[in-house]
Amino acid sequence: MAEALLKKALGDNSVVTVGSAGVGAMAGQPASSETVQIVRSKEASLQGFKSRQIDERLLSESDLIVAMTSSHAAIVKQFSPDCDDSLSLLCDFIDGDENLAGADVPDPIGMGSRAYEEVAAVIELALPGIIRRLDTPSA
Repeated sequence: MAEALLKKALGDNSVVTVGSAGVGAMAGQPASSETVQIVRSKEASLQGFKSRQIDERLLSESDLIVAMTSSHAAIVKQFSPDCDDSLSLLCDFIDGDENLAGADVPDPIGMGSRAYEEVAAVIELALPGIIRRLDTPSA
């Protein structure tokens, strides 16, 4: 969901490559029906999407790694201990609410469509901050 919404927010002419990977995802799986429904309602696309696992190569090639939870971030650090400068939590990109800094985004799997809608709303709050970071990468 985050991949599709960020791609839409960046627009068709973006030179940024956006991808997603999971720490516990089964590789090659399509998005859940709830994710497809939410993404479609936001006029974004998951065309060609298949889940994949994180790996060292993917992490080493990434300028920005956005984890949904602190436990996901810890697993990413195990794979790539040198990624601290490029690793952030999604909620750290949300402006105007210090209570969300460092917060985890709950996994909506099995929680029904309302949970997916709530996750999409959190992702959308973070998109402007993510885009600003992509426009001004750290030195």
